Amino acid sequence: AVEGFELAKTKALEVLEQVKVQQEVNREVLINVARTSLRTKVHEELADHLTECIVDAVLAIREEGKPLDLHMVEIMEMQHKTDSDTQLVRGLVMDHGGRHPDMPKRVEDAYIFTCNVSMEYEKTEVNSGFFYKSAQEREKLVLAERKYVLERVQKVIDLKKKVCEGNKKGFVVVNQKGIDPFSLDMLAKEGIMALRRAKRRNMERL
Repeated sequence: AVEGFELAKTKALEVLEQVKVQQEVNREVLINVARTSLRTKVHEELADHLTECIVDAVLAIREEGKPLDLHMVEIMEMQHKTDSDTQLVRGLVMDHGGRHPDMPKRVEDAYIFTCNVSMEYEKTEVNSGFFYKSAQEREKLVLAERKYVLERVQKVIDLKKKVCEGNKKGFVVVNQKGIDPFSLDMLAKEGIMALRRAKRRNMERL
């Protein structure tokens, strides 16, 4: 039975090779192909709705002379939405926004700074304890612990001031690692929108 299917496949490919018609691959042809395929999987109305979304998504990531990287297209499921609500977003959809109430909710024409740097105080891997005699000593210890984190955050703020001086551009930080509340507060005071713990795949897309 398996040999019969193989023979049938070989014959079918031979016939297709003989009757095929060369066509320039453009958006219209791709839409027709996608629609024909989708209508065999879902009902006609939904297939017609999804067709243009799928074709335009693939064309958006296509680069001349390079193989398609379909991982650049992400499918996200939204709660309380139906399949007919599907839409193509020409950009990158992050699953979280700014992590401080005073950060801007919307930024247009912005510089985007991507990084993989910890902006939060991290405990040592070895358990250790510190003893202090007064609140002043404790304060000095806390400041010493935060010194390196503050320096990193300040460098980001300095960069923002440098590139945004004399223009009305926004500034967005997308960090793959964490940003603690104190650092978020510093960034918010400078009008910087900061996103933390971004997925590595989203960083690659950016």
